[in-house]
Amino acid sequence: MTETIQVHRATEDNVKLIGRTHYYKEVRWLALSGSGVEFTFYGRKAEITLQADAIALTGNNLARIAICVNGVRVIDDQLNQPVVTYTVFESDTEQEVTVSVIKLSEAAMSTAGIQAITVDAAEGIKPAPAGIHSIEFIGDSITCGYGVDDEDGTHSFSTATEDVTKAYAYLTAQRLQVDYSMVSYSGYGIITGYTENDQKLLTHLLPDYYEKVGKSEGRFADAFLPQELPWDFNRLVPDLIVINLGTNDDSYTKDDPGRQAEYAREYTGFLRTVRRCNPHAKILCTLGIMGDRLYPYVEQAVSRYSAESGDTNLSTMKFEVQQAADGYASDSHPSGVTHHKAADKLAAHILELMNWE
Repeated sequence: MTETIQVHRATEDNVKLIGRTHYYKEVRWLALSGSGVEFTFYGRKAEITLQADAIALTGNNLARIAICVNGVRVIDDQLNQPVVTYTVFESDTEQEVTVSVIKLSEAAMSTAGIQAITVDAAEGIKPAPAGIHSIEFIGDSITCGYGVDDEDGTHSFSTATEDVTKAYAYLTAQRLQVDYSMVSYSGYGIITGYTENDQKLLTHLLPDYYEKVGKSEGRFADAFLPQELPWDFNRLVPDLIVINLGTNDDSYTKDDPGRQAEYAREYTGFLRTVRRCNPHAKILCTLGIMGDRLYPYVEQAVSRYSAESGDTNLSTMKFEVQQAADGYASDSHPSGVTHHKAADKLAAHILELMNWE
């Protein structure tokens, strides 16, 4: 049996890019939840070599990565060493294989790089086909899949129990069979991050990082932070943008009308930013899974933006508030059951909104 071993880099010629990624010194770096690559080949073997950032050596909040072969997860691991190689597929006979590498945990904690893709395949690898449509999801811990693998609502955060593929946004993209990109950070909001002391947490504002490749404690190649890199919006042009922000703002605004009005004003400002970066996408503004108190102010922000700009290519949708009967994940976050219910609602709404078949 003749071996035809080829080593490839995760370039756009070789792989389909999923979400925001950054290529540096022949390594494809992933920060944001759900970011990754997908490729196909006809052959007998595949190995993936991943590179960790310096966070891997601390043993805390390690990047969690999934590798799937023909839709089945074969690797689910946290990167705790600088470089690791996984054999993800091996067969005595040549087969048609699709491989995807997905970052399950969120950007803020750690990053991961795809260093090499080694295959025993005469024709090498090629990018998986692009979807007909694409959606960008902008959100917080709910979108990240915070704690979804820990069904004890009293437990606290860990990247080990965070899995974006079990959260409503990824599930919605799967139901609709569309490409996606996530821009999501746990604890982040429009005017404040999550707070328990009645003071704004100004380090956790999603609008501050929306125009960046990402925001993380982990450095790409230990050289630079993702927030130091501007994102090129021509690289991914979504048909639809779904915004789900306000759950963390509510920890500060509560029932204070002045604070709620400030949230609505700043939300309007963020809509201007999103539109400037995405001139043609429809925008759908949502809220409600972990509480819907600020939803009327989401509606107010959308109405104000439309009135001021004349832009009517945006709308709102309220999620159902999670139910105790459906269980809770870490820190009372949505359970898998809740995420599936939210995805059912959102997917049906999008089909109607976008006239997709």
